[in-house]
Amino acid sequence: MPEPANATHAGPTMNAARGRLFEAPVTARHTAFDDVQGLLSGCLLVSLGVLMLRHAGLVTGGTAGLAILLHYRFEWPLGALLFAVNLPFYVFGWMAMGRTFTLKTFAAITLLSVFVATIPSVLTFDRLDPSFAAVAAGLLCGCGILMLIRHGASLGGIGILALWLQKTRGWRAGTVQMLFDGAILVTAFGVVAPTQIFWSLLGAAMLNLVIGINHRMDRYYGG
Repeated sequence: MPEPANATHAGPTMNAARGRLFEAPVTARHTAFDDVQGLLSGCLLVSLGVLMLRHAGLVTGGTAGLAILLHYRFEWPLGALLFAVNLPFYVFGWMAMGRTFTLKTFAAITLLSVFVATIPSVLTFDRLDPSFAAVAAGLLCGCGILMLIRHGASLGGIGILALWLQKTRGWRAGTVQMLFDGAILVTAFGVVAPTQIFWSLLGAAMLNLVIGINHRMDRYYGG
């Protein structure tokens, strides 16, 4: 059908405008309230994931994995271990990422430790298959960590040391992180069954999938 004489070809312009509606201004920054809810929500998601891993007898990478292994081996409180194993890394965080990042990270780890210690009093698992626990925990932890990243925090650990070594020694942060996670999984063979290691690897893959797809500065905005 022929177009009216007064029709305007605004399609591409309108589509471009629609696209811009979904882009947050690059200069936008989170408020203090935004950061508080981000840390609370992110740590709650991660704590649920960690508790699912523990209930299913699984492990994970990073200092969280180290804390879980120590918990399995010595039956020390997991919440306290999550806090304690990260203490040595704060100095590297201060040097590599600055004061604000380190203070937010300290707050996030404290929240995670408190949640892991207290949530079992209000939530228990009657039955939790390791395969489901691996997938669900990986997704929960990945989403929680992503929220913390978006609010300028982390869960500390070897990631901070890896960034510091990259900054001061030129070592690849990803390689340092991979070697540490590999050491955790190798050590886990002496603590948990091989089938649990398999499911743990699946959980780690799900966690990294969430972060890898969603933590892209060329695609997403917000600070």
